Amino acid sequence: MAEAVFRHIASSRDGKTVTFSKLDSAGTCAAHLHDPPDPRTMSTLKKHGITDFTHAARRVRTSDFTEFDYLIAMDQENYDSLMYSRSRVKEEGKLAEVRMFGDFDADRLAGGGGRGESEEVPDPYYGGRDGFDRVYDMVTRLSNGFIDYLEKKHAVDAAN
Repeated sequence: MAEAVFRHIASSRDGKTVTFSKLDSAGTCAAHLHDPPDPRTMSTLKKHGITDFTHAARRVRTSDFTEFDYLIAMDQENYDSLMYSRSRVKEEGKLAEVRMFGDFDADRLAGGGGRGESEEVPDPYYGGRDGFDRVYDMVTRLSNGFIDYLEKKHAVDAAN
């Protein structure tokens, strides 16, 4: 769901100063490998006008750490797994920055934001329908915060 929401927001924001050449989502385990999104995810997206999302679940690959600038974790367990995997990458050069999605909460960013007690995005899979709506609201807010962060970072980098 987070990828679909992020793509939708990124494509619809005015005055885009940040472009995304590659965007994907993956899990840290192979629980639903190759499966399409949960029907409740698709229903929630459709309710919010996102009807063009297709995806097949995949697991994070070692190459993701060199192909992407950021790897975003939904919760602490995923963050820890990504950090461990990142530490084992043998490639030379710049590796993706691993962050918690909750790091990009607008209130957190306004206060200077560093790592600490980041909000976790729960997996709605085992809950009821309302869990998907709550996660949609969270990933919408955090997607906007991440794009705001990238726009500010891009402006600072361009000024230097």
